Amino acid sequence: MMYRQLSPAERYMLAALRRQGLSQAETARQLGRHRSTVCREVRRNSTRADGRYRASTAQERTNGRRSRSRRNGRFSAADFALINELLCRQWSPEQVAGHLARSGQLSISHETIYRHVWRDKREGGTLYTHLRGARKRRRKRYGAYDSRGRLAGKRMISERPAEVEERREAGHWEADTVMGAGGKDCVATLVERRTGLVLIGKLKDRTTESLNNRVVRLISQHHGRFETVTADNGTEFHGYGRIERRTGVRFYFARPYHSWERGSNENANGLIRQYLPKGVSMAGLSQHQCNAIARRLNTRPRKRLGFRTPLECYNES
Repeated sequence: MMYRQLSPAERYMLAALRRQGLSQAETARQLGRHRSTVCREVRRNSTRADGRYRASTAQERTNGRRSRSRRNGRFSAADFALINELLCRQWSPEQVAGHLARSGQLSISHETIYRHVWRDKREGGTLYTHLRGARKRRRKRYGAYDSRGRLAGKRMISERPAEVEERREAGHWEADTVMGAGGKDCVATLVERRTGLVLIGKLKDRTTESLNNRVVRLISQHHGRFETVTADNGTEFHGYGRIERRTGVRFYFARPYHSWERGSNENANGLIRQYLPKGVSMAGLSQHQCNAIARRLNTRPRKRLGFRTPLECYNES
């Protein structure tokens, strides 16, 4: 049975019955309403000063709540134009809501923004195409031999200092590669664990030499901001010793098939897939474009950073 609020006439009758001293159960019977409806009405609309229920005050409060309701167009076209602009930067609804609240521009929930996006889609709009929605497919290995992680002498993640795990200080990074389709071209990704800052380097192929040269250049551009790197077990990282000798940065390795041990990097790779989707070649991708993608990600507000951006936090660290 659908709930129906009291009418103005019922509120006047309720006030009169209460003045007669009737119980809530008897009042509800006289009104032809359930006693929980009467109880809720009295609790919501009685005055705080003396606890009395006045029909006129109750009706004013009800009208006020209705006027403030989201269902009654509390947000203007200008508000949604601002929201649309941020969505088109590939910000998630939660990032949009958090940023607007933090900057004092607008108080809106991410659920309301999602409803706006799906309404726009039903009307033929394209806002939904800016949401992160890459689907991951599992690789079936069927017990085949896998050489990942089979490198003698490397430092495992269990040997990594405790402060790296706890994200107490900046300077500790995670590394991986993201492949394109139909060729050897790919990118190397580096993510700073505390701030979430992302660096992306274009590789002509996924060889040790290509990766070493690009990673050394990226580290050199952030001189003094690298202490450790925790890497994937791909064979392209088997030449990590040369990177260590050239930069002084210590490498550690996650356990094979334990991608959650590099959670920051895995999350960043998912974000990068918005710009470099699976099934698309990276042959025409330039380092300039990689820098532009990284700049977009680094200027997005993040919930875990209090809706500040990774770049803000990195510059302050």
